[in-house]
Amino acid sequence: MAHHKSSKKRIRQDIKIRLRNRYYKKSARTSIAKLRAMTDKAEAVAFLPKVISMVDKLAKRNTWHKNKASNLKSKLMKHVNSL
Repeated sequence: MAHHKSSKKRIRQDIKIRLRNRYYKKSARTSIAKLRAMTDKAEAVAFLPKVISMVDKLAKRNTWHKNKASNLKSKLMKHVNSL
């Protein structure tokens, strides 16, 4: 159990940040799965920028590694182009 005021505050902050990160990560994973399930090219092309934006934001906040984000974006673009 934390005794210092600053460590108690850090614990409170960590909980909030963790929940926020979980929400954004789960939203991005759901969107990625939705994009991969699409079969209509026009619909996928319209949805791709939104997904890429989500992935970029996660990489910018260091929630996901920048290389993971880059690999994901590459694979998603390949998928959309192959439709």
